[in-house]
Amino acid sequence: MKPPFHGGRELLAIPGPTAVPDRVLAAMQRPAIDIYAGELHDITARCLEGLKRAFRTRGEVYIYAANGHGGWEAALANVLAAGDRALALESGLFVPAWSEMARSLGIEVETLAAEERRAVCPARLAERLAADRQGAIRAVLVAQVDTASGIQNDIAAIGRAMDEAGHDALLMVDAVASLVSTPFAMDDWRVDVAVAGSQKGLMSPPGLAFVAAGERARRRRQALAAVPRYWDWAFRDGPEHYMKYCGTAPEHMLFALNEALDMLFEEGLAAAIARHDLLARATRAAVGGWSEGGALEFNALDAKERANAVTTVRVNGIDPAPLLEFCRQRLGVVLGIGIGPGLSGRAFRIAHMGHVNAAAMLGTLGCVETALAALAIPHGGGLAAATAGLAGLLRPLAAGEERREPLAPCGHPA
Repeated sequence: MKPPFHGGRELLAIPGPTAVPDRVLAAMQRPAIDIYAGELHDITARCLEGLKRAFRTRGEVYIYAANGHGGWEAALANVLAAGDRALALESGLFVPAWSEMARSLGIEVETLAAEERRAVCPARLAERLAADRQGAIRAVLVAQVDTASGIQNDIAAIGRAMDEAGHDALLMVDAVASLVSTPFAMDDWRVDVAVAGSQKGLMSPPGLAFVAAGERARRRRQALAAVPRYWDWAFRDGPEHYMKYCGTAPEHMLFALNEALDMLFEEGLAAAIARHDLLARATRAAVGGWSEGGALEFNALDAKERANAVTTVRVNGIDPAPLLEFCRQRLGVVLGIGIGPGLSGRAFRIAHMGHVNAAAMLGTLGCVETALAALAIPHGGGLAAATAGLAGLLRPLAAGEERREPLAPCGHPA
């Protein structure tokens, strides 16, 4: 028997891959083109320039046919050698995974873990770096947003702490789940290396990883004797276009990325970040309302540390699997499962990043509340809180005129 709402489009509310706009999918529906000259070279230049604007950097950006884990390895391989030490700031699942990758490359990793269900403490980082008088720590690894825990770290404060400690370590940031959905200012925040992927805020299919490298990181690359060819920034800086991809370019992924960047710049990066903030607030209002029933609660304990990309909801005394199954099979909404220590089988996740608007978000929240009621899971009124909160945030804008950003000479809006 088919579910009662079999028709219509399924809503994907997992924290990556996110929904891909029809415009982006359509951009991929074309034949392959010449890799040696012409249009593809222009598309590469447009994508690289657009990514620099998204990272807010004057450094270089490298595009890899890889997922975010490939971006992690590319970042590590270009600035650290076997025997070097990195300090990993852990506040969820993904920096520990990045640390394991570093160890597999022979890098020594020291851990500075956040308090349970909290973000990294910049003051503790400053203390640890101040104690490293020999400068043994060569890099600091941190995620701006951890999609397992739903926790967002303050990268600007972390950069300031490193400056206050007077330490020369590189700051390396996983921005996979935060780029475009959360303010990120690579150069202003003292970030040396940043990693992102195509499949989250950038609204493109999975398959591309991006690594942005500042001047200090590029100098570190020059000091290394050897880097595996595929990841090597020095090779990718070569004069031939194919070197930027260490071979054949992932053409159709680039067609998609170029279109997605066009869409983001038409909206305006500041407007896209504001949209994510509004939808995150609405989601948090809903979860706050549901939590009054006692069965649900935020994983991130501090409201200031809750991510604008995803909300992780802990369940108390119930199995979240029936809720997830009901939403998917009966209502057409796919929620994220709980992942990582302490959250697997004890949480679910609601993503609010990428190609998402108020209709999609309120629809998702309404379906979750419907499932809570149908399954008799104790909860308060979350949807009413979400709509009231969103209305209050939007009311001051109702009388204002929409502002559009002018087009830049390169073709992407300025």
